[in-house]
Amino acid sequence: MADRAALIAAFLDRAGWGGAARAALAADASFRRYDRLAQGAARAVLMDAPPPGEDVRPFAAICRHLRALGYSAPGIVAEDAGAGLLLLEDFGDDTFTRLLARGADETALYMLACDLLVDLHRRDESEAVPAGLAPYDEAALLREARLLAKWYAPRALGAPLPPATAREYDDLWRLAFRGLADAPRTLVLRDFHVDNLIRLEGRHGVAACGLLDFQDALHGPAAYDLVSLVEDARRDIADGLRQAVIDRYCAALYGIDRDGLMRAMAILGAQRHAKVIGIFTRLCDRDGKPGYLSHIPRVWRLLERSLAHPSLSALRAWFDAHIPPDARRAPKVAS
Repeated sequence: MADRAALIAAFLDRAGWGGAARAALAADASFRRYDRLAQGAARAVLMDAPPPGEDVRPFAAICRHLRALGYSAPGIVAEDAGAGLLLLEDFGDDTFTRLLARGADETALYMLACDLLVDLHRRDESEAVPAGLAPYDEAALLREARLLAKWYAPRALGAPLPPATAREYDDLWRLAFRGLADAPRTLVLRDFHVDNLIRLEGRHGVAACGLLDFQDALHGPAAYDLVSLVEDARRDIADGLRQAVIDRYCAALYGIDRDGLMRAMAILGAQRHAKVIGIFTRLCDRDGKPGYLSHIPRVWRLLERSLAHPSLSALRAWFDAHIPPDARRAPKVAS
């Protein structure tokens, strides 16, 4: 820790921020942490993402790409990628989550986020996706869906899934992913929800929607970020608002195949919710972060809604047989 503190101090000195006041700003589900720096009237945010577990280069690359497209990702003031350090523009504290807690207009915030997705998804794929970005393909989607089987199922059932049952789980996901064959593809930010969006005063249109978390971006189905927005693992969203966002998205993307969109949202929603249930369990069991377990009942409700789509009937039957409703609950924290 002392060596890392010295590394950070040297980085800040080189960047001209060595004398800045520093206060912890946030941590997240990864091992990154953030500090706010104040130097006179100037503000900046230090991202501390220690390697080898973390890597700031994907964040920096996608950040520059988003800014080149005209979106509000934070400017990079200084960087030392080898050390896992970035100094970023400070967007302030008005995340959508905090604004909503203070009584802000929920519909207006969700429509702003929707409009940003519309703007991104209107762009030609070759413009929206940076060259060489890894694909969000069947292998990646399946690897994530397995997190439920690996981490949650043993806790819920008292034992790992039998090998044949686990293989059937994989096969049914592969079958489900065939329903994405014709889905439009674009840059997928992957954590596009109210915790990671921030309202920027003085900016207009979609530029008023600041983007905070996108280092895991991939090249994949456009519907994924829409699902991430309207099927949030951390907060309940009224069905009327969810439907209004989808309606706005479809109306703005004239000629979109709505049935195809709803099928893609169901498949990707089921995949995302299965992944999140696994990740939240892993955060507790492996990383000692039990606070995420409280969200698991909500995520199960979302997963069950996705599985109700006709295209997922076989996968729904697998869940009913092997993780029935009475097993779908938040795992207990180990004492």
